[in-house]
Amino acid sequence: MLRPLFLGSEIYRGSSYGPRHPLRVPRVSTVMDLGRAMGWLTPEQYRPSPRAKPAALTIWHTADYVEALQTAERRQDVTEAVRTRHALGTVSNPVYPEMFRRPATAAGASLLAGELLAGGGAIHHPGGGTHHGFPDRAGGFCYLNDAVLAILSLRRAGARKVAYVDIDAHHADGVEHAFAGDPETLLISVHEERRWPFTGALEDDGGGNVLNLPVPRGFNDTEMAEIREALILPAVAGFAPDAVVLQCGADAVEEDPLSRLSLSNNAHWAVLASLMSLGPPRLLVMGGGGYNPWSVGRLWTGNWAVLNGLEIPDRLPPEAEEVLRGLQWTNARAGRNPPGHWFTTLRDAPRPGPLRAEVAERIGVLAGRPAARGTIPGHSTRN
Repeated sequence: MLRPLFLGSEIYRGSSYGPRHPLRVPRVSTVMDLGRAMGWLTPEQYRPSPRAKPAALTIWHTADYVEALQTAERRQDVTEAVRTRHALGTVSNPVYPEMFRRPATAAGASLLAGELLAGGGAIHHPGGGTHHGFPDRAGGFCYLNDAVLAILSLRRAGARKVAYVDIDAHHADGVEHAFAGDPETLLISVHEERRWPFTGALEDDGGGNVLNLPVPRGFNDTEMAEIREALILPAVAGFAPDAVVLQCGADAVEEDPLSRLSLSNNAHWAVLASLMSLGPPRLLVMGGGGYNPWSVGRLWTGNWAVLNGLEIPDRLPPEAEEVLRGLQWTNARAGRNPPGHWFTTLRDAPRPGPLRAEVAERIGVLAGRPAARGTIPGHSTRN
């Protein structure tokens, strides 16, 4: 069996959207450091992410937008026209030193992942998952949509049917924009209701291939387990994809400052393990949102452990604890006095709770749709 591969880059170390932006925190570099401190990330499994060439990005993004993004990085400024047309130089999508090179590196890893998975296997790409990018504009901290690029690359490398599962706290609006109505793509998005970008309503089916499940505040591990067993797994299994892409945004856990959900990282790991149990020929696990450096680093490092079938210890060794104690979260109240388990463990305490009627009802609505049964309108059942 092929061992999973890890796609990373040193560009994430020290790169920041600015001193007060939510993405001022270290994320991918923490996962790399933790994985190595645990002895889990070996040189044989690590691959440096290439930076995507501008022309490669135009398989989905417009050439004008790619040029505008490069120019903004080079000049470290944007005109009002560029800000209006492409949403660059805004509070959410600011001008910063690596504003082209960093997302182009994540995009390069996504494009490479499709090629590396041509013969099957699994890849962890924690720098990926920027699901809010649109063809000609940035959105929600996402300058490029590497999730879309990954799906296109998987297809180019032979995967005809792709299932995309997104458990980020925010709706995958850019990915839905790319593939809504495409019978060869199954899109599942579980996200917080009434939260930016305020899309992904329950009734929005994208032309038949989209399952949008908005969930209420306080969404707990018990409710995610019900969604996993009653919706996600049956839908993916029925679709029988050639590739599965999991966007595993860490902003759905309780400690994240940009959502009001109450999951533990166990819920994310259980979704990943369950998808693995379906035996997809190709599996790509991406990062996404996540704005608490400790919860992000611990969750995504746990993803790597799950992918490799490694046991997650109750207590971290000193080398890994040192990585977590070295993190800083400036301008954040929780960062001034973090709880001890953020340093000493990867696994959160489980956060079970009631299965609320509104969640159960929404699962029932989606479970009755053709996409949840693997019978997307227009989809060919020929393999």
